[in-house]
Parts: sequence; structure tokens; C-alpha cells
Amino acid sequence: MSATSRPTPLTAETVRQRPSGMPIHKYRPFEAVDLPDRTWPGKRITKAPRWLSTDLRDGNQALIDPMSPARKRAMFDLLVRMGYKEIEVGFPSSGQTDFDFVRSIIEEDAIPEDVTISVLTQAREELIERTVESLVGAHHATVHLYNATAPTFRRVVFRGGREEVKAIAVDGTRMVLKCAEKLLDDRTVFGYQYSPEIFTDTELDFALEVCEGVMEVWQPGPGREIILNLPATVERSTPSTYADRFEWMSRNLSHRPYVCLSAHPHNDRGTAVAAAELAVMAGAQRVEGCLFGQGERTGNVDLVTLGMNLFSQGVDPEIDFSRIDEVRRTWEYCNQMEVPPRHPYVGDLVYTAFSGSHQDAIKKGFEAMTGEPGEPWDVPYLPIDPKDVGRSYEAVIRVNSQSGKGGVAYVLKNDHKLELPRRMQVEFSRIIQEKTDTEGGEVSPGEIWAIFSDEYLPAPGAEGRWGRVALREAQTSATSDGQDALTVDVVVDGRDTTLRGTGNGPLAAFFDALVTAGVVDPGVRLLDYVEHTMSEGAGSQAAAYIECAIGDRVLWGVGIDANIVRASLKAVVSAVNRASR
Repeated sequence: MSATSRPTPLTAETVRQRPSGMPIHKYRPFEAVDLPDRTWPGKRITKAPRWLSTDLRDGNQALIDPMSPARKRAMFDLLVRMGYKEIEVGFPSSGQTDFDFVRSIIEEDAIPEDVTISVLTQAREELIERTVESLVGAHHATVHLYNATAPTFRRVVFRGGREEVKAIAVDGTRMVLKCAEKLLDDRTVFGYQYSPEIFTDTELDFALEVCEGVMEVWQPGPGREIILNLPATVERSTPSTYADRFEWMSRNLSHRPYVCLSAHPHNDRGTAVAAAELAVMAGAQRVEGCLFGQGERTGNVDLVTLGMNLFSQGVDPEIDFSRIDEVRRTWEYCNQMEVPPRHPYVGDLVYTAFSGSHQDAIKKGFEAMTGEPGEPWDVPYLPIDPKDVGRSYEAVIRVNSQSGKGGVAYVLKNDHKLELPRRMQVEFSRIIQEKTDTEGGEVSPGEIWAIFSDEYLPAPGAEGRWGRVALREAQTSATSDGQDALTVDVVVDGRDTTLRGTGNGPLAAFFDALVTAGVVDPGVRLLDYVEHTMSEGAGSQAAAYIECAIGDRVLWGVGIDANIVRASLKAVVSAVNRASR
């Protein structure tokens, strides 16, 4: 039976997964949004949204050991250096520590005039007054009021209906205005943000009703923006559903030109980044999150991934990620946590390839880049140039038992300027493979060079390993019939000797000398020869690679020297010595 007519055993009918036995009856699917004319799928993000970092509030409250004042200040200063212009700095009514921190950055004039700080409060008068009190003297400040609006919270937490829960938001907004008029003077440009917490579990018509009630009090208009934040406090649906909810709200809100619609996704389903991006496509103008996704449970949306996703598409994130390792180090110090090695854009291994086919493609991609100004980045498996975030190419390719010739060749070219011919790449990768198969683990660039030197070059102190022949001096001259005559001083089996040979070029003359002296058999054949300079300039080194058949073996030799003829003779010695081991 031919392969094309043979039955295919794997189909949806034949691969019968078994019921899990898990209690799926306890859960119900999320509510879909009736939006058949949705427009967001056809949109593209061409400009960065406004960013708000909530590392010092939402991120900090999720830490086992919340930040000390010194660590908070280090985080605040980092966010300012990176370019964040809206920073939620705390929950000052929750305790003296947060209140004191807000006061310290105001009184020490640590807040640039173009940075707006934000503080969170619940809708109770004494908490709102304490919150506004913390902002006295600030240049730009926003009070962020929230209350949960979802049915479960109305029923279980507040034990009230829609009107009672709406009144919490509306009355809270009035109290914010009252306290601001009482406590803040003309030094402070004052803004307001409202969040219907658990928005993604709240009926859309009720979320709209509450937001409209809040706006009726605030009265947004020209020069008087309101921020309406629609959080996925717990992520329960697909990112597309979150986007549908945003588009529905964006269409139906009054005062829309004066509303900044803000997204605040959490990562409970692992799709917070996608949810934020789709929300922006659907009308969100602002995104709240934390560096590296810190936050309650599975975290807030990761502002670094969001910004770098834009960067990788040629959109300026308007945040400076060019020293991403410094950002990571500061974040790890402040949060007393570690960024995982596979975290997008910043983890230790994200620009690293172990797979042989990946390494080969990356190596060829680098070789294809011309370096012309404005040339688009186009290297397989690397969505961005690691140098753009302050990383080097040293860790791009790392070698283990899954690696192939491309990875090994890349390390030698990148670190040592050696461009191994393709068949030599195959030969040396087998040598590396033997080591990884025997010893396991990763082979570092330093170990690769040590193995290469031990195998092909006369490493210092390795005379016994190096082999029978060592090159001293060589002189060439022309014979009467146009051939090359070579006189070469060598050490053979520990004895100084002078060899002479002739041939069509120095290589052929050297082989003739070695055969005449009985160092190699007469059947030796030169199969391939490649040479290149290793750098530019008068003092540059040259590398020569020679493939030859000696006895029943085909192997390569390598020579490095400032003189290309001498480098080629060293390559012959390398191959001859390898054959005699």
C-alpha cells in the first residue's frame, strides 16, 4: 500500500480524550457581548497609549514583604527615569507608611512637574479626606476612587441593589470634590479617576449607569477630563470579550471627548497583555499595569511586555527600555523577587537559542544583515535586536546537546572572528556533541574555545597533545620552472630538522616536503582550502583552514598568523598532527 493511500490513524474521532472527572459543573461560561458590528478587529495600534504604573500601589500590596520607604523611592525614581508620566504612588488612607511616602516625594520635590501622581481611595469620607490631605503641595495629582459593582459584590458584600451601589460611587465623587476644594490650593492641578471594580463581571448597562452618575457630578468638559478605568479585576474571559466590552462602553458613554478610557487587566487566565492590546484597539486610551507583571494573584498586565511589543512593531512605546537589565536589577531589589529566565524581552534566556536549527538560522540571519542605516531588523527567532535593550550578542547562541553546527560556528565567529567552512563546522560540532553527550549540560563560549584550541591549535603547554610536528621558520622562493620552493625549519618528534619541497604554491611544496621526509604518506591529498582576514588594518591576523585526506581519514586543520602563507602552513601542521593522534 502506498503512503498516499494508507489510512491516517489520527483523527478527531480516533483520538478519544477521556473526561477529566473534574467538577466542571461548579463553573459557568462568561457572558458574551452582543456586538455584531464590532470594529476593533480591523484596527491597528499605531501610537502608544498613556501608561500608568501601579507598581507602588497594586504591585506593592501584593508583596509578601511590602517595600520599605527606601525601596519605594528607588522604584519611583526608576519609573521617572524610564519616562512614566502617570504613577500611582500608594493608598495613603490605608496606613501611615503609604501616607508618609506620598508626603516625602512631594516635600522633597522628587516629582518632576510633568509627572502626575495618583492615589487610591475607597468611597468613605474619612478615607477620602485623608487621601486628599496626602496630596497637599503636589504639582499634578489624581484621586482614584473605586467600588465594586458586580452582582456577587452587590449581593454578598454590600447586601444592596443597584441603586445603593451606584450611590456609593456618586456620593464618593461628591466627597472627593468637597475635600479637594477644602484642602488643595492653586498649586495643584487636580484630576479624578473612577473605577467600577470587577467591571468584567458587571452588567454593561449597569457599569454605564454608574459611570454616567459619576460624570454627572464631576461634569467633564473642555479642560476637565475624567478617567474612567474599566478593570479586569479578575480575568475571567477571552481578550476579545474584554475588547467587546470596551468598544460597547466607548460607543455609549456621554461626554466621550472628555473621557480617558483606561484598561486595567489582570492575568488570571494568562492573557492580560493580549487583553490590554485589544482594549486599546477597541477604544482604551490608557493602560494601567506593573513592570514585569507584578500584582495580586497572577499579576497585573506587564508594562514592559506591552511597551516592547509596540517597539518590535516599529511603534515608539514612549518609555525607555534601552537599559533593560538595569530596570530588572532595580525591580528585583525593590520587590525582593526574581524575573524568570523566560520572561519576554528581559529574561536571561529570551535571546538564547540552544536548538541547532535555530542557531543555524540565527547565524545566517546575522550574516544577511548589511548594517545599512535604516535596514529593517530581520533575523530568524529574534523579534528584536538584543542590542536595542542593552544586551550583547554573546548569549544569543548557547551550546548544549541539542545544538548543531550553526551554534558552534556562531560562537567562534562572534567571539573569535573565525569563519569556519561549512564542512569544518560539521566536523567540529561532532567534537562538541561528544562532550555534551558524555558530560551533559551547557558548553560555555569559553569552553568551546578551549576545546577548539586543544583540537586545532598549538595551545601553550599542550606540546604532547599537539602532535609530531611544530613549525619554526619558513622561506619560499621560485624555481626555474615557475614552481615554489619551500625551506622550512620544523620540530619532528622532538628533533629540530629542516625540510625542503617544491610544488605549485607553498601548500603543495609543504606537502611535498612532509612526504619526502616520511612525515606523511605519499597518498595525502589537499581537498579544500579557505582563508580570511580576522580584522581590518595592517596588523590584522589571518586564518587559514585546510581539509585534507591523510591515510583513511578526512580532517581539517587551522592556522592563525599575521602572515597568510605562514597561517596556511600552520593549518597543514594542524591537520597532520590531528591525523597522528
